[in-house]
Amino acid sequence: MSDRTLAPLGRRLCPVVAHARHGAYDVISVLDATGPSPQPGQFYMLTASERWGGGVDERPFLPRAFSVLRRHEDGRLDFLFEDVGPGTRRLCELRAGDGLWLVGPLGVGFRGPAAARRPLLVGGGVGIAPLAIWQDVLSDARVLLGFRDAAHAEGAGLLRDPRVATDDGSVGFHGLVTELLRDELDDSCLVYACGPPPMLEAVRALCEAEEVPAQLALESGMACGYGACFGCVVPTRGGYVRLCVDGPVLDASALELVA
Repeated sequence: MSDRTLAPLGRRLCPVVAHARHGAYDVISVLDATGPSPQPGQFYMLTASERWGGGVDERPFLPRAFSVLRRHEDGRLDFLFEDVGPGTRRLCELRAGDGLWLVGPLGVGFRGPAAARRPLLVGGGVGIAPLAIWQDVLSDARVLLGFRDAAHAEGAGLLRDPRVATDDGSVGFHGLVTELLRDELDDSCLVYACGPPPMLEAVRALCEAEEVPAQLALESGMACGYGACFGCVVPTRGGYVRLCVDGPVLDASALELVA
């Protein structure tokens, strides 16, 4: 079996069919009638179709890389966005009837656990996205999620039965999601994680100390998504790799640290 689903050549214009608000996050659903089904952890390069740019100066936007949140039986794809700047604001503004250009699915996703391993999903912020589609596949996965505050913690409703931590203690455990991980971690686990680099580095270090295998979905700036621009290169113990073609999911054991 291939370790990835291959994207068809060229980009395709998909209609936006739904928009939903989840606290600090927006979920945009598009109908991808001709594309293949993505594997959990793969990503798409996305560009809003109506304008070439955004903000007061209408600066042009390169495509943005986003993990798929969920795929539905009818071909709908869900993507999770947070408005943190002109590019993501433009995506959050999309409504039913608008168009979204996409290329994908791209990259290498998560690999399933061995029979003896208990899957443990750990996410932070918008890093919950690839864990949602992965939980749809793994029926028995335990889920730990961390957020900044109550508005962001509403994103936890996109997954089933998570334990939630918030930085300010407004929802769930008052502290970091990695503190929840420390309590749950044992030698029967296989950890799957996605989130901001400091969180992923803490996950990597905890799993290394406990000799627990982990797969980390990393982020990096991407301009193309298929290995041509070398904009997403990250160091590993075996040399540099391009996250768009060798990742974004990498074994934690391959990394000295997550920068």
